[in-house]
Amino acid sequence: QVQLVESGGGLVQPGGSLRLSCAASGIIFSAYTMHWYRQAPGKQRELVASITTGGTANYADFVKGRFTISRHNAEKTVYLQMNSLKPEDTAVYYCNARRWPANYWGQGTQVTVSS
Repeated sequence: QVQLVESGGGLVQPGGSLRLSCAASGIIFSAYTMHWYRQAPGKQRELVASITTGGTANYADFVKGRFTISRHNAEKTVYLQMNSLKPEDTAVYYCNARRWPANYWGQGTQVTVSS
């Protein structure tokens, strides 16, 4: 049974930081490209960051320079370090593991940026 469990969300003030974690089980983690998506109320889910099996990271323009994705294959965990948070970063953040044709999602963790 595949599970992706996100943690680390919460309420933070503008300019603050959070680190999200996604712990995977039931998959050969090192063989999967990992992604973080987010979905704000009333909006479509959007890709935030990705990291390949080789460790190459890619970011959406709206988080470049503020967010960092990383992975620890031995721990089967992917991280999203979020700095300089803005109110528009408020969303549910989802972890995604993909290796064609497999595509797995976590349940999401809420991030709220507000003063």
